[in-house]
Amino acid sequence: MPELPDVVVYAESLERRIVGQILERVRLTSPFVLRTAVPPIAQAEAKRIRSVHRLGKRIVFGLDEELFLVFHLMIAGRLRWIARDSKPPARISLALFDFRHGTLAFTEAGTKRRASLHLVKGNAALAQFDMGGLEIADADLASFRERLVRENHTLKRALTDPRLFSGVGNAYSDEILHRAKLSPVALTQKLASHETERLYTAAREVLAEWTARLREETGQGFPEKVTAFRPQMAVHGRYGKPCPVCGAPVQRIVYAENETNYCARCQTGGTILADRALSRLLKASWPRSIDELG
Repeated sequence: MPELPDVVVYAESLERRIVGQILERVRLTSPFVLRTAVPPIAQAEAKRIRSVHRLGKRIVFGLDEELFLVFHLMIAGRLRWIARDSKPPARISLALFDFRHGTLAFTEAGTKRRASLHLVKGNAALAQFDMGGLEIADADLASFRERLVRENHTLKRALTDPRLFSGVGNAYSDEILHRAKLSPVALTQKLASHETERLYTAAREVLAEWTARLREETGQGFPEKVTAFRPQMAVHGRYGKPCPVCGAPVQRIVYAENETNYCARCQTGGTILADRALSRLLKASWPRSIDELG
């Protein structure tokens, strides 16, 4: 799922292209992507784009007459900018937004169709999409600590809870926790003050560094390779590969469609955390420490 750095760069790239432009036509190629009926999607046509901004992991277009188009990419949704005389990707397109100088294609790989589009009218209607998460870049340490300990969850769950923190998901929570040298299963209300400060600093650094990196990669173009798995990441998506800090093999915890990646030596004092499926299967053979992996 595209997270804060990717969504920021998407929004900035779109802002350069469409703010001040007229949205000439909306073509829904998959009727299931549109989750609202009132106002009808045709009301967005012939309206000027007044703003583009990020709202958590969503992207919002502000149009004339207090209309807002709200995009949620979910796991496999992506945006593509296509020259006006080029053919959009037919099989994976959900919706097409035509402007005088180009077309924005809203696409989704796979068949689950989780990505969504809403058209709403007025700031009150838009506010329903604000989950209330703290913007880490704008927060001081006290505000961060207050959010972190509001509920007693694991650090991984807290960082990815959109009601607590804005824009952080599976990938960047792994990177933040590795930078902070903290276990993903440590409980928020049991962190020492210096650990909370370390987490705060790591969160701000990781999100800022990756946003800057993706901006540099994109330049004046449009984001083409939006993915949660990047070779420059320290641990996320790098199961079995060496930790860039200590060289120990990166470990994982698999659950549902997600996995948590971490370095046992850097983050858990050498302890390998139980993977629900594998540890049950291996039982006594399940390694308890990084040293047992030899």
